[in-house]
Amino acid sequence: MATIKDIANHVNVSIATVSRVLNEDPNLSVNPETKQHIFDAAEQLGYKKHIQKKTKQRVRIAIVHWYTETEELNDLYYYSIRQGVEKKLENDEYEYIRLFQNANKQPDVKVNGVIAIGKFSHRQMQHLKNWSSNICFVDNIHALPTCDAVVADFKQATINVLSHFIKRGHSRIGMLTGEEKFPGTSEVLKDPRYDTFRDYMRSHNLFNKKYCFKGTFSVDSGYDMMDNAIQTLENDLPTAFFCANDAVAVGALRALKDHQLRIPEDVQVIGFNDSSVAKYVSPSLSTVRVYTEMMGETAVSLMKERILEQRTVAKTVTLGTELIFRESTQ
Repeated sequence: MATIKDIANHVNVSIATVSRVLNEDPNLSVNPETKQHIFDAAEQLGYKKHIQKKTKQRVRIAIVHWYTETEELNDLYYYSIRQGVEKKLENDEYEYIRLFQNANKQPDVKVNGVIAIGKFSHRQMQHLKNWSSNICFVDNIHALPTCDAVVADFKQATINVLSHFIKRGHSRIGMLTGEEKFPGTSEVLKDPRYDTFRDYMRSHNLFNKKYCFKGTFSVDSGYDMMDNAIQTLENDLPTAFFCANDAVAVGALRALKDHQLRIPEDVQVIGFNDSSVAKYVSPSLSTVRVYTEMMGETAVSLMKERILEQRTVAKTVTLGTELIFRESTQ
């Protein structure tokens, strides 16, 4: 088993320096690079006692969710992000507390960092800074510039969907999307998917506002939006629809079937998120796969850099997506 002396020889520093770094001596003056080399060597040589002790006893992360518990159960996208965060924290033996839609309430215990999942108003984000200077926002394109953020590349994902439709000869392409608001406010949040849809379709002289419908991100709303489209557009109904999440797409598929429209022969549909239901509905749903658990894991990695390496420069990590083809487009 590796000893402190082994680590000191590996990094070429004194045994005393290694001991004081591993025991987090607050009076020790050592540059962050040397500190990280010592931690890396301890991990590489199998000296894990200090890591377990430090993370288990001294590091606590607050996971703040912009949803209530009930809302999260109805949206597996955010549930999966949180699962990614918690699995990574547990694997690294960090403590954490979980707060749902509670950004205005101070935690009862001291926290070393905050991972905030979802959209938060500027006032809420500023309030979170009172909890800790180490903050990582997940799925928030409007995160404070001094904080870390993890987002999915919604813009490129939308372009990939539209490019696929256009290459296959579709010129009437519609979109079904939802609107979200900050809890307790009337402020409507912009959906980057809709903005990209509009701009990309305009660049190809294909945008028609009457083909776009807005509701909520739910199955019922997806059904209502597609039902409205079928009844109002009649013979001018788009031959392809991009839905801003899988729940909306599932509702849209039901409405198409209730109106005896064939999928994909008459209308093709692509969803977003690749939730677990996408492959089991009939017909199975083509969709954009978002690596939600990886978003959560990445947030934890960024948080560790903030805490262990004392990084002060903000980072934004943008994760790619993958277009998955199933029966609704084939």
